[in-house]
Amino acid sequence: MNRIEKEKKTIYLMINIYCKKKHRHNDGLCEDCNELLTYAHKRLDFCKFGNDKSFCSKCPIHCYKKDMKVKIKEVMKFSGPRLLIYSPIQFLKHIFE
Repeated sequence: MNRIEKEKKTIYLMINIYCKKKHRHNDGLCEDCNELLTYAHKRLDFCKFGNDKSFCSKCPIHCYKKDMKVKIKEVMKFSGPRLLIYSPIQFLKHIFE
């Protein structure tokens, strides 16, 4: 699995945790979270660094629109620590990359 696919999996897990806990949405993602996931995946698809990319927070190019950047930061802040509980293997992979 390449770097972009790993990032997509991680962001899906984080948005899924966020949606279930914050929006109480247990059957897939709510409309807002689905929109954010689609946007994040599209940004990853068009990342100019490809498989050589670092974490988005360390990237010199910020490709998220301002409102989406605020949303994704909120999701990551909430879901990052919870990833350890819900998907410890993915958490460790994410930390050590």
